[in-house]
Amino acid sequence: MKTIANSSFFVLFALVAGIVATTPATFADHSEVTIEAAMGSGAPGCEETAEGCYIPSTATVDVGGVVIFSNPDTAAHTFTAGSPSDGPTGEFDTGLVMADNSFEWSPDAVGEVPYFCMVHPWMVGTIIVQEVGAEKDDDDHMDKDDDHMDKDDMHMPAGDASATGMLSDGTMVSIWTSEPTAGEMMEISIKFVDAEHVNHDIMVTQNGEEVLNDTGAHHHDGKGMHTTAPLGSSDPVDVTVTFQGYGVDDPKTGPIGEEVVFSNVVPEFGTIAMMILAVAIISIVAVTAKSRVIPRF
Repeated sequence: MKTIANSSFFVLFALVAGIVATTPATFADHSEVTIEAAMGSGAPGCEETAEGCYIPSTATVDVGGVVIFSNPDTAAHTFTAGSPSDGPTGEFDTGLVMADNSFEWSPDAVGEVPYFCMVHPWMVGTIIVQEVGAEKDDDDHMDKDDDHMDKDDMHMPAGDASATGMLSDGTMVSIWTSEPTAGEMMEISIKFVDAEHVNHDIMVTQNGEEVLNDTGAHHHDGKGMHTTAPLGSSDPVDVTVTFQGYGVDDPKTGPIGEEVVFSNVVPEFGTIAMMILAVAIISIVAVTAKSRVIPRF
């Protein structure tokens, strides 16, 4: 791998082979999370945006933690466990939450809880409830080898896909995904090997349609998980990870602005992983971080 530099821009290309792997049961550590109804979500259209109708559209909380449902919108909304097609399930129901009001719920069992607005059924979201200390347990299962995770140590189910890329500073970036299935959310676990306080964005598209756009993610131990919106098909997805620096406070360090692009992620056939790394310099011309080169085999 070589870094090519000139006065205007730096671009680094690297190709790494995909390998078949599986999804770890890893979640971020959260004792409290706030979910807001998106502004203007009383009218259809928010479901087509990257943020969704509830912000965040997928939230994680510890068992016994607190979920705060807040409504900054001008319209009244409900936060109701269940789905528009099947109706309420009974885990929680805020009733009508008027503008500038909120409601709190404390989960008592691990699992995924979908929810929706009974007044505006295009508004849907998901709450992932995890065991307290799940992040620490995940750390104990991580392989100590800097180059890979051991599937047995991670207790991963068979049939999922993984791929690995690299930043220009040598940091390995690995992803583990669940199998893409029409109508279901896809879990994507990520590890920046031997790195701490990693900041990044992650975007997932399927057939050109955006199904996840998480910005400003921070993983203090370099590991975390992201969940897409329900997929429109079982086709492969493309995953773009944009590195946003190491550290908690500004200025952050590292190759900020570089992208690692994983194309055609599908468990049965592995992945084609293509890294496209670009330094964010104002004077960049001709080549940008959005450029893509798909290898031929």
